[in-house]
Amino acid sequence: MSLQDELTTVQRCLDELTRSVSRLEQQVGSGLEVRRVRSDTEHLRESLALLRASAPDQPATQRPEMVTIPDTPYDSALWADAEDEGLGAKDRHAP
Repeated sequence: MSLQDELTTVQRCLDELTRSVSRLEQQVGSGLEVRRVRSDTEHLRESLALLRASAPDQPATQRPEMVTIPDTPYDSALWADAEDEGLGAKDRHAP
């Protein structure tokens, strides 16, 4: 399932949750607990809107472009004054 499909599914579930909270509020009244649930539902709605806005437009199955790294050795002049990494420099023993 693509990212957009997942977001759409979440949106449908959130819409159903909103309807259920409204029905619940009609049955039990608008007490503190129901107001908190309604507030949490609205926060979820806002968070989903932010997630939709930040979601990439490209399909999730698209892979990034491959970068080819040549097999030829690098120019040693690039590291002329640098020490070798790893177990130590050429003229010293490893710890």
